[in-house]
Formats: sequence, structure tokens, C-alpha cells
Amino acid sequence: MQQSLSAEQWPPTRRIIVATSEAEKGSVRAAQRLLGLSVTGELDTATKGHLRGIQRLARIQQTGCLDPETAAVIDKLRMYDA
Repeated sequence: MQQSLSAEQWPPTRRIIVATSEAEKGSVRAAQRLLGLSVTGELDTATKGHLRGIQRLARIQQTGCLDPETAAVIDKLRMYDA
């Protein structure tokens, strides 16, 4: 069952290095759900590792941060059920 994502949470509008606001935590939770990770709302080691893998796959800068460019790649992968 896919949970709906509000426009406030996904995709993020700026780079998230540390989730400090509720909106940023919501974006991180949305990414964690989409990546099949434990949903904590924090950019923990597992989340950063998965984000780096996505970034490497897309040949974009591997920061481990959640940014609009990485979110777009996640959306593309989700579109193909990858």
C-alpha cells in the first residue's frame, strides 16, 4: 500500500543536509519510504548511504544529502518500479 505524499514534503525544494524543520523531516521520511528504509525522519547512515548510491547511479555529485536533483532521480526509479 503506497502512502500519499503531500506537496509540502515531496520533492524537497532545497538541499537537506540535516533535517531541522518539520518540512525537512517530512521530505526525509518521504524519501525513506520510497527507498524502503526505516522511517525516522533523520538523515541517518543508512539513508545517506542509499542516497549516495542513487547519486552514483545517476552520475551526480555524491553528497549523501537529499536535494531536488536526487529526488528527481528517485521519482524516475519509482516510475519504473526499480
